[in-house]
Amino acid sequence: MLLPAGEVWVKIGFMGKMTPKQKLGLLLGGDILTLILVTVAGFATHGTAATAGGRMFTTLIPLALAWFLSGPFLGCYDLERASQPRQLWRPFWAMALAGPLAAWGRALMLGNAPILPVFVLVLMGVGAFSLLAWRIIFILIVRIR
Repeated sequence: MLLPAGEVWVKIGFMGKMTPKQKLGLLLGGDILTLILVTVAGFATHGTAATAGGRMFTTLIPLALAWFLSGPFLGCYDLERASQPRQLWRPFWAMALAGPLAAWGRALMLGNAPILPVFVLVLMGVGAFSLLAWRIIFILIVRIR
């Protein structure tokens, strides 16, 4: 008798039931990694990733703060909702809220630097697309387990 692939992985110990705490940890860790990748990608597209150093934190810190303020507000960390494909609108709109807030925080960290509308739109778009991609991966992981 052949077992479905998911059952085979469970039987050999690679996968097991995840606790809610583990799911939340995976979700938070994936979100943080995604925000880091968005920040690095932004600097890389300008050819400054190798030399940016600590300056990357002027984007990453406001982006992470804005995300972790807007995400919970829209239910992005409710595990029941986060594991349902029809709820993927939540991280999209959370990033739509977080983008302008992150740009404002970045401007403050840079000494009241001007906020370019194109920066806000690109940050929102790339951030939303990246988080949606990660959240789809999260849903697949949770459903397998």
